[in-house]
Amino acid sequence: MQSKRLSRRLSDLGLSCCAGGRAPRFLELFRQIATAILLKRWKKWPRPPTLLATIAQFRQPPGTHFLKGLSLSLLILIGGACASFPVKSHEEIEMPERIEADVISVLANGDPNSYQFSVGIHSPDKGCEQYADWWEVLSETGTLIYRRILIHSHVHEQPFIRSGGAVRIAADEVVYVRAHMHPAGYGGSVFKGSVQTGFQKVTVVGPGFAAEVEREPPQPDDCAF
Repeated sequence: MQSKRLSRRLSDLGLSCCAGGRAPRFLELFRQIATAILLKRWKKWPRPPTLLATIAQFRQPPGTHFLKGLSLSLLILIGGACASFPVKSHEEIEMPERIEADVISVLANGDPNSYQFSVGIHSPDKGCEQYADWWEVLSETGTLIYRRILIHSHVHEQPFIRSGGAVRIAADEVVYVRAHMHPAGYGGSVFKGSVQTGFQKVTVVGPGFAAEVEREPPQPDDCAF
């Protein structure tokens, strides 16, 4: 039972040290282990009558050498474990690049069944190998209503606005507006609304919504630059 308790405490030591160098917890657990071992071994030796009077008169039993050796071994073991698993600070942790095209604004004007949409997009374009290649309008059920192909990347123009139409919807018809990233696909911010009420960003639409329309026409023929 004692060995299990000791093993559990040693495990806590390793986690405490390697998870970020929490010295106070490390020192406290180590003090508890050392005290438990010392008390157990001290029971085998007669206590001096002045033990409670002054700690200076404490006469160390031979088992103290064992305790010193154990303490040194524990420090070496834990130090080696921490060296094997270096912990990075928050500044050193690199976050993966987010490769998604976000719709940031939608404006519509014109007449019913012939609206012109102006869509603002922010995307991490790098050239033809990575760029926002279209924006599109979808019904609430995911049917493709209109798609505006973007024929080139916008590396030096971020964010940008591109217009397109005619978008054949009624004034009060609710639709989604989203952008597509080549080659990553969908996944960025999406706007929802109607010409009558306006459009706002929504967070309930994931990249899996109407994913099948990705292969529907029209498709980009080429990328100019």
